[in-house]
Amino acid sequence: MTDVEYPGAPRVAVGAVVMRDGRVLVVERGKAPAEGVWALPGGSVELGETLGQAAEREVLEETGVVVRAGDVIYTFDAVVRDDDGRVRFHYVILDLACEYVQGEANAGGDARSARFVTPQEFRELRSSRATVDLLRRTTTFFGNDQAREQLDSQPGRK
Repeated sequence: MTDVEYPGAPRVAVGAVVMRDGRVLVVERGKAPAEGVWALPGGSVELGETLGQAAEREVLEETGVVVRAGDVIYTFDAVVRDDDGRVRFHYVILDLACEYVQGEANAGGDARSARFVTPQEFRELRSSRATVDLLRRTTTFFGNDQAREQLDSQPGRK
């Protein structure tokens, strides 16, 4: 298996967009490379697993929520370099639309916290530019452009 830190090749990972009653499921990451950042649940695809199986497993492990994975709706690269310019982490992330089936959000796996949040609650969380872009481009979560501009202007947003 490829090392997560200082890998010899990029790792394939999935994220899950899970909506329920106008809220999106997010987790607070508990370890590097995004420790303390709120993001969509997800993680590395295991050998022999389909993208859908990986998304369903990761959501269940990190949140206790059961979902049914759908199509890939967004992709991006997450490359983190160390102070010497070496690649410390490199993920190719494919985000899937997932249908909520059952369960309440409770942190598990490498998630520090997990919950369904409204757009207003999301604005108060530390999140990545990739998560914001994904939600803006693939969902109606933020609603109108004014709300999006507010989010973009929030200090400390990465």
